[in-house]
Amino acid sequence: MGDHFQTIVDLDAGAADAERLAGRVVDWLVTEGIVLAERTDCVLGRPLGHPPGPRWASAVADLDADEEPWDGLAVHTGRTVFDSGQDSPEAVTCPLCATTTVLESGPYDDDLLPEPGEDPWPRFATALTTWQTTGDATVDCPVCTRPAPLPDWTWTDDRLALGHLGFEFWNWPELTDDFRTRLSGLLAGHRTAYVWGKI
Repeated sequence: MGDHFQTIVDLDAGAADAERLAGRVVDWLVTEGIVLAERTDCVLGRPLGHPPGPRWASAVADLDADEEPWDGLAVHTGRTVFDSGQDSPEAVTCPLCATTTVLESGPYDDDLLPEPGEDPWPRFATALTTWQTTGDATVDCPVCTRPAPLPDWTWTDDRLALGHLGFEFWNWPELTDDFRTRLSGLLAGHRTAYVWGKI
């Protein structure tokens, strides 16, 4: 069956403000009763997380509210490539020309590639490694050929996002759009992404 997760990623928070914004969001989640303040061994891949609070159901879809989450919230406050855990993104959209390029795992469309048969995924994979290591990476668009910062690209299917701040809910029912919007509203007007996955 596996474990699944949903992550709300702040795309604009830098290293300097990630901790402050994380504290603001966790305080709100605790006040709302969605998670508990104390941290326990309740998340995968991290030593401690916040277990579900008494009003966790207010964050999830009504039809899933009777499926109690069995793990908690992991808060990431460092440079992180947030991915789906299993599948590569199928496509990515350039922030400069708004053209979508199909990647290795997607159904190829030669109109989206600079040359038929060329696989653009390796250039993105290399840039992801560089960004994870240094915090700075650009990718030349396969279509308009201009370099664009890697964090500004838009990934399809909620499979990838880059940031210094993420709220990762492990084994919870599906979070509602309203909850995700309210949480995002605490992030100083920053753009957010939603990444879901399973391991």
